[in-house]
Amino acid sequence: QGSVVVTSNLPFSQWSNAFADDTTLTAALLDRLLHHSHIIQISGESYRLKGKRALGTVPTVLQNESERQG
Repeated sequence: QGSVVVTSNLPFSQWSNAFADDTTLTAALLDRLLHHSHIIQISGESYRLKGKRALGTVPTVLQNESERQG
C-alpha cells in the first residue's frame, strides 16, 4: 500500500480544461482519484506569490487577480 499526493491550483470543476475539455475523461479520472481519498483544501496566498510580491516581480495580471480574491 502506498500514498499519492496531488496538488492543483484549480478547483475540480475546472479540471476538464486541463484535459482537452474532455468531461468524460475528467469525470473518470476524478472518480478513481477521489475514491477513498482525503481532500485537504488550503486557501490563501501562495508562498511563491508572496515572495515575488515582496521582490516586486509579480506580473500585473496576477497582482490584480490576487487583490480581487482578498
